[in-house]
Amino acid sequence: MRLVIARCSVDYVGRLTAHLPMAPRLILIKADGSVSIHCDDRAFKPLNWMNPPCKIREDDGTWTVTHSKTGEKLILTMDEIMHDSKHELGVDPGLQKDGVEAHLQELLAEHITTLGAGYTLVRREYMTAIGPVDILCRDQSGATVAVEIKRRGEIDGVEQLTRYLELLNRDPLLAPVRGVFAAQEIKPQAKVLAMDRGIDCVTLDYDGLRGIEPENPTLF
Repeated sequence: MRLVIARCSVDYVGRLTAHLPMAPRLILIKADGSVSIHCDDRAFKPLNWMNPPCKIREDDGTWTVTHSKTGEKLILTMDEIMHDSKHELGVDPGLQKDGVEAHLQELLAEHITTLGAGYTLVRREYMTAIGPVDILCRDQSGATVAVEIKRRGEIDGVEQLTRYLELLNRDPLLAPVRGVFAAQEIKPQAKVLAMDRGIDCVTLDYDGLRGIEPENPTLF
């Protein structure tokens, strides 16, 4: 990963145009080819970014990031570079699930037809360059499906699945790959984002997957 801190402006040219005025910014260039521009707030969400595959051309005072497929561009006009370093992070072991999420993954793999009749399991923890996909399976038509499992489904989980899908869909043996976001509870904002990304949402019944029937109340 390359980490750059610079005073710069950023212009996006593509399906629309956007401009970030001159200011100090953090620029991350990751090994997967992605480029993201951050400020010192807004938590993890970048101000602008370019997903791989893309190429970077560094001219005198101007960096141009071009998406290899769509032609979209990020143009960074550099006023001053205050820091520029490279770091080898190696292969990430991936997010460790808590007990409930790990058990949900195991149960859903055992009962994969919970997602629909005719579904078949390919494997759990399908490894990619950016971490393991919880479950990779095929639907009744034989199409590939990537499943991300959470106890509580929030926006960051949808973003995580989106990154997996972008990577998996580059593999001609798997593509086209669609996504399923599965959780015991899914926040409304996450559902809206998932719908916008073409990702299906499934609410999981933990007790039902374990074969525990709900207790009927006693009537007096």
